[in-house]
Amino acid sequence: MLKRSLLVLCVGLVPLAASGQVVELDVPGTVLKDVPFPVTVAIDDTLGLAAYQVEVAGQRFALAEDSTASVTAPASGEVVVLRQGSPVTRAPFRAIPGWLSILPPLVAIGIALVYKRVIPALFAGIWLGAMLSIGFSFAGLWQGLLDTVHVHVMTAITDSERASIIIFTLMIGGMVGIIQKNGGTQGIVNAIVRFASTPRKGQRVAAFLGLAIFFDDYANTLVVGNTMRPVTDRLRISREKLAYLVDSTAAPVACIAFVTTWIGYEVGLIGEAIETIDGFDPSAYSVFLSSIPYSFYPILAIFFVFLVAGMGRDFGPMLQAEVRARTRGEVFRPGSKIDEAAMDSTALRPPADKPHRAINALVPIGVLVGSVLVFLYTTGVDKLGPGDHSLQDIIGESDSYSSLLWSSLLGVLAAAAMTISQRLLDLDQIVESWYEGLKGMLFAMIILIMAWSLSSITEILFTAEYLTTVLGTALHPGVVPMLV
Repeated sequence: MLKRSLLVLCVGLVPLAASGQVVELDVPGTVLKDVPFPVTVAIDDTLGLAAYQVEVAGQRFALAEDSTASVTAPASGEVVVLRQGSPVTRAPFRAIPGWLSILPPLVAIGIALVYKRVIPALFAGIWLGAMLSIGFSFAGLWQGLLDTVHVHVMTAITDSERASIIIFTLMIGGMVGIIQKNGGTQGIVNAIVRFASTPRKGQRVAAFLGLAIFFDDYANTLVVGNTMRPVTDRLRISREKLAYLVDSTAAPVACIAFVTTWIGYEVGLIGEAIETIDGFDPSAYSVFLSSIPYSFYPILAIFFVFLVAGMGRDFGPMLQAEVRARTRGEVFRPGSKIDEAAMDSTALRPPADKPHRAINALVPIGVLVGSVLVFLYTTGVDKLGPGDHSLQDIIGESDSYSSLLWSSLLGVLAAAAMTISQRLLDLDQIVESWYEGLKGMLFAMIILIMAWSLSSITEILFTAEYLTTVLGTALHPGVVPMLV
């Protein structure tokens, strides 16, 4: 787009240079037929905006105060800038049918559902979108493949706010690795697991552990699953039930807890949405906090876990599995293939000859959560300036990205300091455990970056504008959350 603007400036405006007029036209290369798209005109002229108009397919559009015009086109053509009725510069565009703009996300979702592989699905959606933005041809197919990484993925990770989210999430993963290796996480588990003496109590303990390891769903699954597995096997609780208890507390609690590895992703999505809403500019983190009461699935999932564990009732195939485990002692389904060696990874297993103290996990987590609160408050106050401000206003104006980034750093340093001060691990072991925890987040980060890339593709193809044009007048706003 920048190259096209410079080309227009160099070629289309040469005749006007003598009179001191400078006009720069910014037009999307690909637009949707009969769907509004933005045109930006940069003007340096004493006559001002009133002397200029934009013409597309014989239809003229006035420029707004911000030098933009929202125009529509029935087919491919040119955008012409008129000065007092006379053309001064122009730029071509290519129009495609609107329904093509929804293909990239639909293809990504379809491939993910069929093959159960997220990364190939996202890659296919990005590639298709990149090709649509260039043109239907073998050259477009090839260039779209190259642009998938060179343009769209690069754009996704060069944004400073997104980079903050990536670093924050990786740092949290590193902190989790340290507190697992120094025995802090195991100390929390040991404090709770001694209350499991019956199948029903064992299920409750597994559920409570799922809430206690709230800061990361991967750590939750690994720690609670590995810790409770010998306990539930002894109590004749089926592996199916253990999987349900772990899975229905890991992700649900991680996406609504105050500070977790999920928060960066959620805040990033919310921040992108806020940027598209005129006149609405609160902190993305404050919007996240306000959204927690409406997170119906995670709240209800956790509720049902405790309901099932507390009442001793089961539903569906899980009931059959529990009957099998209780009556025959078969915690596995006959014929199931379980790689026990893979599940017993020793990379982050705490040393057996060192004490497992819960305080070594609680302090770093407390530093993380507490520093987030402090930084949200201080950055909000700095932005608002002196005066009496409500807490909601302060949080709304805070710098959530910097707060999360700084807090994750302090959490890692606190975990390292606790470990070194008690001589639980040496410096090399701390770095290795930090790296192991960080590696556990890489897969999620790849998915996140590719999701951002697919999101940028939908912006280039004006997917939201197409859906608004098609559904805007027919769909009641109250139905949208339910459909989503």
